[in-house]
Amino acid sequence: MSEMLLEPVRDQSAWKASDFENDDSWIYRFSDAELAEIDAAMRSIKARGLDVPNFGREEFPLPTLQRKVEEVVAEVEDGRGFALFRGIPVDDYDLDSLRIIYWGIGAYFGNPISQNSKGQILADVIDLGNDYNAINSRGYKTSAALLPHVDSSDMVALFCINTARSGGESMLSSSMSVYNEMLAHHSELLPTLYRGFKRDLRGEGVTAKLDELTESEIPVFSYFDGKLSCDFNDRIIRSAHVKMEKPLTETEEAALQQVMSVAQRPDIQFRMYLQKGDIQLVNNFTILHSRAGYTDYDDPAKKRRLMRFWVNSREGRALEPNFANKYNTGPRGGVAVGDGARYVF
Repeated sequence: MSEMLLEPVRDQSAWKASDFENDDSWIYRFSDAELAEIDAAMRSIKARGLDVPNFGREEFPLPTLQRKVEEVVAEVEDGRGFALFRGIPVDDYDLDSLRIIYWGIGAYFGNPISQNSKGQILADVIDLGNDYNAINSRGYKTSAALLPHVDSSDMVALFCINTARSGGESMLSSSMSVYNEMLAHHSELLPTLYRGFKRDLRGEGVTAKLDELTESEIPVFSYFDGKLSCDFNDRIIRSAHVKMEKPLTETEEAALQQVMSVAQRPDIQFRMYLQKGDIQLVNNFTILHSRAGYTDYDDPAKKRRLMRFWVNSREGRALEPNFANKYNTGPRGGVAVGDGARYVF
């Protein structure tokens, strides 16, 4: 087991929900000039016959907006851990144009990685009728409530195209504040969380087998090179133990339940509704994100739709090797491409 952090996290990443009751500094609103810059870059891509994913920052210049995007990304990486860009006029564009816009802006966030076994780097978060309770299903293609978790990249970015008829609220919890609470009140459980758990890859690992698990036990909390990082996904920890036919021990069960309980406490969890045109950017090492279940529209054109990137930082924090290998594809690797997944894409 790696070194344990035995004192609270005291920097900006350890916040509570009340810190943002009267603070919207985490929202950056695009100016008219910046929106015009984005529109011009998108039209230039189309005029050159380019499309996603065959262009990068050089082909999508944002001469005045670039510096602000870089400042916001730095705040997500080294500050509070989340931010929101607001104001893309999504109703003015078709889906192809919106994908170009999002790909172009996302190119300034970092390096996107594969997020499913089809190798999709830009994926739609939309309900396709999958059963969330099916052991090999993934939540982003359902309308179910999603519990606090992280994704398998340094950051996750969501672009809201359509909202649901009702529900779908986004919730964020500082995993650093969760750690502080565990340290103060449940420190006896920390060794179990530092040791970690195998994770279920649900057919999206390198073997494409439904029983493939992570090669190593991945720590829930990892203290490495002076930084504390979190990786928590209760659902795939539990399904891994089902597939191993190895029940959780009493201590393991208590550890998972306490992390989940603290992350969902009203004083810890910050709640927001994403509006059409919002781009939410979240640090997976310091934030647990979740979503309320939702009721969608019957009209396919109105269905709740978000576009998602899994993004690795260009100069990310150092990670302990086992902690960094989430899909058996190597440190910071994306989802392996294959045909083993058993849910509707």
